[in-house]
Amino acid sequence: MIVRYARTYGGWVFPALLLIGGIFLVADLIATQKRASRAKTMDLPAIRAAMRNITPLHEPKSPTQPGDWLESHTEKGQTFDEYLTSRPNRPTASRTTIYLQPLGEFDEEQSRLLDDTEAMLGLFFATPVKRLDAIGMDVIPDHARRTHPSWDVKQILTSYVLDLLRKQRPRDAVAVIALTSSDLWPGEGWNFVFGEASLTDRVGVWSLARVGDPKENYPLSLRRTLKTAVHETGHMLGIQHCIAHQCGMNGSNNLEESDRTPLWFCPACEAKVWWACEISDRAGRYEKLGDFTRNRKLTEVADFWDKSRAALESPR
Repeated sequence: MIVRYARTYGGWVFPALLLIGGIFLVADLIATQKRASRAKTMDLPAIRAAMRNITPLHEPKSPTQPGDWLESHTEKGQTFDEYLTSRPNRPTASRTTIYLQPLGEFDEEQSRLLDDTEAMLGLFFATPVKRLDAIGMDVIPDHARRTHPSWDVKQILTSYVLDLLRKQRPRDAVAVIALTSSDLWPGEGWNFVFGEASLTDRVGVWSLARVGDPKENYPLSLRRTLKTAVHETGHMLGIQHCIAHQCGMNGSNNLEESDRTPLWFCPACEAKVWWACEISDRAGRYEKLGDFTRNRKLTEVADFWDKSRAALESPR
């Protein structure tokens, strides 16, 4: 640890605040090292066994269709072992909470989507989730807005939102993810994105603009919203796009491709979540996720998580 001194009036003065901060830093490092050591030794055999048990439930990645993400993006994927060695962002003694940042205004049904997303993130990542006070759209300057030249759709620039979140990120944040009803675009050469997140800066943003009208079909809008939420939060935990299975961490270029992608994660990406968030009661997590989605009429998703729980409770 590097200790900085301040020179004043010709003498050396040791700042008390630096000493106190150093104590807390050392304590946090020790706690983090203990967590990492425990996860890397005690849990790995059980995690690998659980991966094997749920693998038969998962389908391999379907062939790429015209216009799909992998048609225009070359990606090598990320194995569980590669994830372990990547030193990803994860909960620690000082990074304890996922924060939701509402951006702009939401009607009653959109607010309901936000409530359900908050609950889902807490179950999926087994991490406390808190909602920050809403930020008005007036914080987005003109240079970070545009009207799409072909669609006549108003959009905001994701890089500006991510930078704003980075500057205001709470100290105990594992991740901060903004939700907005505005459409998003990430810059020159792009039409739109469903969401975007940083693999290193613990910030992300996603939009309700393309999930459909929740007043007409709430379960469909909810499934699309949850899918983007867990995908972008996965990125903030250092999980890269999956190319091995049909998986919630697949990249998506359009709504049709996104709808072909499941809400659940594949065995390798699930293992990354289990390890990063130290989830030992994996069957219990599936039970909670199944109950949550069934109560919101996401029957297919609930049934899959029920099968996943059964696979862990009665391994072959």
